[in-house]
Amino acid sequence: MTGKLDPKIYEQAKNLLKFIDQSPSPWHAVETIENLLDNHKFEHLEENQSWSLEAGGRYYVIRDGSSIIFFVLGQIAPEESGFRIVGAHTDSPGLRLTPNTAIQNSGFAQLGVEIYGGPILATFTDKDLSLAGRVTVRTETSDLETQLINFEDPLLRLPNLAIHMNRKVNEEGLRLHKQRELALILSSLAQEEDAEKLFHGLLEQQLDTQFNEILSWELVVYDTQKGSLYGPDSEFIANGQLDNLASCHAATTALLDASALDAKTTNVCAFFDHEEIGSESAKGADGSFLPDVLERIAQSQNANPESYKRALATSFQISADMAHAYHPNFSNAYEPDHKIWVNQGPVIKINANQRYTSESISQAMFIDWCDQVDVPWQKYSHRSDIPCGSTIGPMTSARLGIRSVDVGCPMWAMHSARESAGVVDHTYMTRVLSHFFGENRT
Repeated sequence: MTGKLDPKIYEQAKNLLKFIDQSPSPWHAVETIENLLDNHKFEHLEENQSWSLEAGGRYYVIRDGSSIIFFVLGQIAPEESGFRIVGAHTDSPGLRLTPNTAIQNSGFAQLGVEIYGGPILATFTDKDLSLAGRVTVRTETSDLETQLINFEDPLLRLPNLAIHMNRKVNEEGLRLHKQRELALILSSLAQEEDAEKLFHGLLEQQLDTQFNEILSWELVVYDTQKGSLYGPDSEFIANGQLDNLASCHAATTALLDASALDAKTTNVCAFFDHEEIGSESAKGADGSFLPDVLERIAQSQNANPESYKRALATSFQISADMAHAYHPNFSNAYEPDHKIWVNQGPVIKINANQRYTSESISQAMFIDWCDQVDVPWQKYSHRSDIPCGSTIGPMTSARLGIRSVDVGCPMWAMHSARESAGVVDHTYMTRVLSHFFGENRT
């Protein structure tokens, strides 16, 4: 299907779809980003080693495989220019395998799952599902090694119950019991076959290793259907994990823009795992990862404790996470005076109870950046009688004392196995983030 928009807009959207398709788990998302950074000559830093950083240098740090911070050290010391930070998250809600996952049930091999975050469970039914994540093995030299794994082809299914046995499903909705009704169909078993051996054999084959060397795993269930554009002019995007890999992709593209790579300020992208479950972990946004990295950047420039605090006081953070677009079929779900629309620009998210960090000054600053590059913008407030979600913004801003704004691209079906958003909005978001990073060029 050929659309009427600028070809560059479609190109960016297709790059986003490719990025998501290459990133079925948080660990794969970080690997995909790492490959992009390596292509742009970024240096990989290890947290347990000393750092020697130079102005204009490009660096990245990975914590536990699924959180990453990458930055370009500005020409001006952070205490004078501050940090410009875009924060996002690499994880998405869904299903994850339990440790003793293999189930033998009435001649079928099934895999037991645990719910991660707050997915729309019904959207995982009747999909071509597979597994991706990481597995830790013991090598021939008795060392522990972590390997990424992705089965890619459809492997699993969660079949719906026929309407003849669930007559009220269209009136009451599909309700799946979290303990009894989420086990995934893996295979039919012959009389002598064992579900655990079958599953272990699949892991061995995929990793090319013996199971007695496999010690543990963290495996995500994902929909294998590739992302696509749809609509008469291909104006919409459909894929899993738009929340929040779309924000990660926009921020990464923006920081890798030439203007951002040659800026006076130190530009930082900070992408965290575990946002969907509260961020309270060693690699989550409520942990020490970002403060640790920022402090070490400042120390590399011979900053003392007071200089580091001055740097934070001059800094700004954009917390980038997706926003709830108006859905015409469900008008009662929205605050009537704050409807936001797909393909009409980034959304500034505002909440009086600080579920979002946006306040009047940070809002005005983001609006000004949008206006400078001809990007339209919208404002969103949640219905007062419905609990509001949150982002990494409040916790990172509170930890660091940095002024912050919460923004995101409008989308439909947030937390579905397959979400939807606007093609033009991704270009808008990328453009304003690129301007944010590159505004103070040398």
